[in-house]
Amino acid sequence: MFLQQLFNSIAIGSVYALTSMGATLIYGILGILDIANAGAYVLGAYFGYLFYNLTGSILFAFAGAMILTGLLGVLIQKYVYRPLLSKPAYIPLIASIGIFIFIENIIRLIAGPTIKQFTVKLPFRDLEFTNLHINNVWVLIFIVAMILMLLLWYLLKKTKIGLAWRATAQDIQIAKTMGINTNKVISLNFFLGYSFAASAGILIGILYNSIYPTMGSVVSYKMLAIIVLGGLGNPFGTVVAALLIGFVETMVGAYIGFFIPRNAIAFVALVIILLISPKGLFTQKSRI
Repeated sequence: MFLQQLFNSIAIGSVYALTSMGATLIYGILGILDIANAGAYVLGAYFGYLFYNLTGSILFAFAGAMILTGLLGVLIQKYVYRPLLSKPAYIPLIASIGIFIFIENIIRLIAGPTIKQFTVKLPFRDLEFTNLHINNVWVLIFIVAMILMLLLWYLLKKTKIGLAWRATAQDIQIAKTMGINTNKVISLNFFLGYSFAASAGILIGILYNSIYPTMGSVVSYKMLAIIVLGGLGNPFGTVVAALLIGFVETMVGAYIGFFIPRNAIAFVALVIILLISPKGLFTQKSRI
């Protein structure tokens, strides 16, 4: 029983990590909270649904949705956030909330307000062990999460792109004087952030066999709780915080019962941990 619940918690925590990673990366490089990332989560789910119905391929569904949503992130960065970088931090935040609401309503107008079934036939079966059952959707979640997290780690730690990324996060003006094309660095940041959120939207759509225009509403504030809990702008901290929230939610539901709404557990954990460590689980001298 415990092993099964532990595995379930890791799987849902992996989705939370993908969902929150985009906002973490964007805060890490620009120092702004991008609530619109939750809109990318919804948009990615709908793009994935569209591409899967057109091609019948889950691979094309992920690739098409992540690329299109990532490109949207680049456009939002260029035409919305870039002109606002010199403004107080609350102005980009307000803009991001407006973009999130706009995305939700555009989806509602184009695709309709009703729930759509996202039924996918995966090319592999469930895994059965003595005391553990892993359904094929969980396997898909682990595969996608592992590939994307390893890709992100490699880019950040092993490439010149990652070095330029960290330099831009520390001081954008000095990075410019050192010859770094900060606009391209920030654009790549947004592309990855929005594509990660899109992948999470597809995974949740497949997991619950449904997508709907307001599916990002809960995600937006749970994402905020996770990135604060992990230490703002800290990718590693975000992964740990997401896994922790997934673990607490799963174990409370399995062994105690939901004495409070499941989606409120993230904030209860956030309050408790911030009382102990006001800067979150992890702190660092610079973002990213």
